[in-house]
Amino acid sequence: MEKLYPYIYKRKSFHLFRDNKTKECYKDKYHIKTGELEEIYNVFKLLKPLDNSIKVDIKIVKEEFTNCQRGAEYCILFYSEKKNNYLQNIGFIGEQLDLYLVSKDIGTLWYGVGKTDALLYNDLSFITMMAICKVPTDSFRKDMFKSKRKTLEDIWDGNMYLDIASIARFAPSSCNTQPWFIRVDNDILEIYRYKNPAKRGIMPIDKVVYQNRIDIGIFIYYMTVLLENSNIQYKLVLFNDNDENNNNEYTINAKLKLNHLASA
Repeated sequence: MEKLYPYIYKRKSFHLFRDNKTKECYKDKYHIKTGELEEIYNVFKLLKPLDNSIKVDIKIVKEEFTNCQRGAEYCILFYSEKKNNYLQNIGFIGEQLDLYLVSKDIGTLWYGVGKTDALLYNDLSFITMMAICKVPTDSFRKDMFKSKRKTLEDIWDGNMYLDIASIARFAPSSCNTQPWFIRVDNDILEIYRYKNPAKRGIMPIDKVVYQNRIDIGIFIYYMTVLLENSNIQYKLVLFNDNDENNNNEYTINAKLKLNHLASA
């Protein structure tokens, strides 16, 4: 599979899969072919997990078999065992699939409020979904830096690796809470799940925390891609973050040990 780094800059979330000017639904004109669907299944088997001991799978269904009403042609349903860091693992794997789809001119949307009647598949539990649709190439993002994201000061505590931080902050977030915070200690990057105690949206807090763990997995994948593109070696150390009653403002999820520390 080709390198996915370039598609970070092209990717965008399609909140509606239609032309903004004509209001024409893309799926009325463009279609994902059967061979492309088969290739998605094949590519999924090749994706790198955060934890290879966790069993995962996907099922691709027509959008109408879910509660998604964004004009997508299909939805990818993600399934997993429920073990330590299973949500982060799905985010990490799913974002690889996300960028692969972008490389094939298939638009995507992490649909955090997605529901399906198919709650079990191959003895695995439904976790989340991604809406997808074939779209014209020019409908993707043309200037990533114009999109609204948290500032570096909001997510990054340190003066090193700011070039990587400036791109990593554009990682997709299923509820757009962007729940990541990084503390830099020389060549160690500590990745925290951040929960703003003063901010409460319309979603129940347990649902937000659930989706935020998926988001952290997405963010960790962005970080690894950016480090590899900069030829920086790293060792990834994960920490368990599966306590549904965790009310900490900062919860450590991972450490990235860089350069010479990667072999330690």
